[in-house]
Amino acid sequence: MLERLNEALEHIESRLDQPIEVTELARIAMTSEYHFRRLFSALAGLPLSEYIRRRRLTVAGAEVLAGDRTLLEIAVRYGYGSGEAFARAFRAVHGVGPGEARRTGAALTSQPRLSFRLVVEGSSSMRYKIVQKEEFRVVGKRIRVPLVHEGMNPEIATFIRGLAPDTVARIAALSDQEPRGIVGVSDNLDPSRAEGTELDYYHAVVTGTGTTPPADLDLDTLTVPPGTWAVFESSGPFPLALQHMWRDVFTQWFPSNPYQSRPGPEILRTHLTRDGKEADAELWIPVEGLDRAARVET
Repeated sequence: MLERLNEALEHIESRLDQPIEVTELARIAMTSEYHFRRLFSALAGLPLSEYIRRRRLTVAGAEVLAGDRTLLEIAVRYGYGSGEAFARAFRAVHGVGPGEARRTGAALTSQPRLSFRLVVEGSSSMRYKIVQKEEFRVVGKRIRVPLVHEGMNPEIATFIRGLAPDTVARIAALSDQEPRGIVGVSDNLDPSRAEGTELDYYHAVVTGTGTTPPADLDLDTLTVPPGTWAVFESSGPFPLALQHMWRDVFTQWFPSNPYQSRPGPEILRTHLTRDGKEADAELWIPVEGLDRAARVET
């Protein structure tokens, strides 16, 4: 898997002055576009689109300083429709405009080429199981919030505190299948997974499609089609251990197992200790086997 990812990175390098199709990168990596974006973001620590932008402007910066082409020629070469658009993007990465950089020989910022390699680390195995689920519904209260990678998400915390205890209890009573009880569900995320992009968060339960929620609660409902789920278990400091579990799933588990992620909600069931500092958790990620994904892609 890592070898194929590195081949995709080589393809990026060979086309920095040309359009780059994510579908082609996914084909080289022998995976879906959806999974490629998510895996890249988890491994690299930044979205694929941002990496490509930084690499283009790194190479463009070297050409600006070299002085062999006009600034407009460089702008067009790297896909910018005008000198103004190129100057804005250039300044955002390098902190200085291309004209000033050329005149003064200013120091520029370089995004190094990435390559992925296998590192053996960790002293404990990751606990998981594979579960098949029929169609079900997520039923509860929904809010649109920004994605936060580290620490508590303040908008989610405020949203949950604002729910009446009686409302939460009545929602919890609708739970009739695994994962049981109140869960946090993330759906409709931006493919880049960049910090600050938005997602739909549900404070909800998982229930059968035949369950009728109380009309007076005005609940939000998400219908989830049948499919395969990888269920991961974790214990540790809250919320850091949960966020690290998600990271480890994509940086360690997926590259080592014959599955890839597929579109769908991510479900987190959390049990906090009395002081709220530690948590036991289950993370449900929708997956499919690589052989099936390859048939779908072709």
